[in-house]
Amino acid sequence: MAQLALELPNEIFSSRRQSPRLFVRDLRLAAAIHWYARGEVSMEKAALIADLDRNDFLEALAVQKVDVFSVDLESLQSELHHA
Repeated sequence: MAQLALELPNEIFSSRRQSPRLFVRDLRLAAAIHWYARGEVSMEKAALIADLDRNDFLEALAVQKVDVFSVDLESLQSELHHA
């Protein structure tokens, strides 16, 4: 497993009222949700980035109101019309 060192000002921890450990946990989750919502990573990879299992990541998506399933209405209507 790779390790990264990230230098951050101490003030950010107090502004979020979080320990560095909790800040890193939230940072990983925020990045995973952002990249997943943009379609840049799969759900499995996003869960791995967030250090969560798939069910917990789905829960986090629901809490953040991120759509898990996107449907293209035009494609759906076309499929229904041609079925």
